[in-house]
Amino acid sequence: MNTPELAWFKSSYSGSQGDDCVEVANGTQAIHVRDSKDQRSPELALSPTAWSDFITYAVQG
Repeated sequence: MNTPELAWFKSSYSGSQGDDCVEVANGTQAIHVRDSKDQRSPELALSPTAWSDFITYAVQG
């Protein structure tokens, strides 16, 4: 599912030298995640609850 109408953004922690990074966009029913280096690659769509659980886990280290 490629949804170009979404407003994609990268983390402020992303490097500007082609570092590995993902982009995230808030959809109406899901949070979309894609590879920033290959924007035509498939997107991962997560429920808001799953995204929140992931962020909570990631922040813990």
